[in-house]
Amino acid sequence: MIFAIDRSGIVGEDGPTHQGLFDISFLRHIPNLIVMSPKDGEELRMMIEFAIKHNGPSAIRYPRGKVPETSMRVPEITMGTSEIIRQGTDIALIAVGNSVIPAVRASEKLREVGISAAVVNARFIKPLDENMLISISSQIPKLMTIEENVLQGGFGSAVLEFLNNSETTNSRIKMLGIPDRFIEQGNPERLREKYGLDENGIFNAALSFVKEPSLIN
Repeated sequence: MIFAIDRSGIVGEDGPTHQGLFDISFLRHIPNLIVMSPKDGEELRMMIEFAIKHNGPSAIRYPRGKVPETSMRVPEITMGTSEIIRQGTDIALIAVGNSVIPAVRASEKLREVGISAAVVNARFIKPLDENMLISISSQIPKLMTIEENVLQGGFGSAVLEFLNNSETTNSRIKMLGIPDRFIEQGNPERLREKYGLDENGIFNAALSFVKEPSLIN
């Protein structure tokens, strides 16, 4: 069975209760359900093919609107594997769904100010790419998760839960997402700007995070 969940993330002018900002939180607790979110149209197509072949239930969440045009390659999708788009040493931007492309653009701005930012396209919300998380958290001092979902019970929460239980990381973690409330309807780009989820918002949050001391005395 495949659950195709459109209107994920910030939707636009369908009314405040129609924003797709809660589905990660109410899907990821269901046993045996695979949850995926593509960065672009080609990855969506590949996820559908993967879900058809998978012997079990899958959910694919994707945004409303025009498919973004990118020249980014799409590696083969295997169970619970992410895609490392860019290597870095100062901070890792771990993004899901339509937050991936803004994260890539933010990383380019960070590079211009001397900050080396890795970018990870999570692809799988459940199961998480645990090997990637252990590896990247052992090498990079600061991790930032990015999602168009409420922070409570979302993708960032899943990452925090795993890393806390793994006891293998000294990285600091910051979560970017939607606060615990219904947000107003409006132009999606303006809403992303307001809630700090466009490329400038991600850039500014990452820049401030990198500048914070790693240890608090």
